[in-house]
Amino acid sequence: MSHRLFFHLLGMLCLLPGLPLAHAAPAADEAPAAEQAPAREDAIVLETLVVSGKMPGPGLWKVSRDGHVMWILGTVQPVARRMEWESDEVAGRVAAAEKVLMPPRVKFDLGIGKFRQLLLLPRMLGARKNPEGERLKDKVASDDYARWLVLKERYLGRDRKVETFRPVFAASELNAAALKKSGLQYRGVVSPLIEKVARQHGIEIERPRLEVRIDDPKGAIRDFRKAEIDDAECFHQMLDHLENDLNNMRIRANAWARGDLLTLREVTFTNPSQACLEAVFESRFAKEQGIHDLGERLDAMWLEHAQAIIAGHETSFAALPMGNLLGEKGQLAALAARGYTVEAP
Repeated sequence: MSHRLFFHLLGMLCLLPGLPLAHAAPAADEAPAAEQAPAREDAIVLETLVVSGKMPGPGLWKVSRDGHVMWILGTVQPVARRMEWESDEVAGRVAAAEKVLMPPRVKFDLGIGKFRQLLLLPRMLGARKNPEGERLKDKVASDDYARWLVLKERYLGRDRKVETFRPVFAASELNAAALKKSGLQYRGVVSPLIEKVARQHGIEIERPRLEVRIDDPKGAIRDFRKAEIDDAECFHQMLDHLENDLNNMRIRANAWARGDLLTLREVTFTNPSQACLEAVFESRFAKEQGIHDLGERLDAMWLEHAQAIIAGHETSFAALPMGNLLGEKGQLAALAARGYTVEAP
């Protein structure tokens, strides 16, 4: 896990690193069927089913009302590490848009300058550790710890510091290492292209931001270090995920790169994100700091911005993780319930 400032780490903890702050159900479960888009001739499908080369990605959802249209791209994580994403359709829709809507983000306002934030860095890194100096084996079930040792040897080697981490942060370290060795990674492949095209054409980009004020950052770090966080279930589900689902994650990444929504619909896997999110963001500490229910608040913010943009612009473009878009509680369903016409790719 990168050594980011502690509160940004909390805000992005759902990534683990990279799992979206989204609904618990995998996006693959709810994607509508579509014909498979042809792969580019310069793409190479590896034995692991992880693609490399230039790939087109999936088609776009069309959301419309009163003659105004928003084109929406669903994204997935992780993606193939060596994949170059290049979509003429997306570039064209962005170039023709009057405004672009990016996914919402959390910004923690610590009320102090960057230099003082850096002075807090040692405390922030220490907050990953168990509060009373316990070892990981003291915080999780014995059978889970035995499974952990096998996976740790495979992906992390002799890393000793991780044995002092809280289970949720140990799970994050293991997940990142496993994905790297599997040819997958959490990285932005969509945003750079969208932002490049938007800049070239002078198109405004809207980035919704949920600001959370932390009045006493030093005290909050101290409280977090002492806080009891029930993250054993997060740890357990992450082990299940890494033992059983890496191949399906490769297939899913490959399907997204090819634009194969049929496979995205059919491929399922354990998603530990909800258990890990709840471990931290539904804890007493999170509620005391006002950082609980972030997922619901971000969803509401995106929906509000999307509706305003559609109302005020004839043509617009948006990108959002498929886990947020799809399913009965997804944003596409929310827009449809409000009278918008939603057309699948």
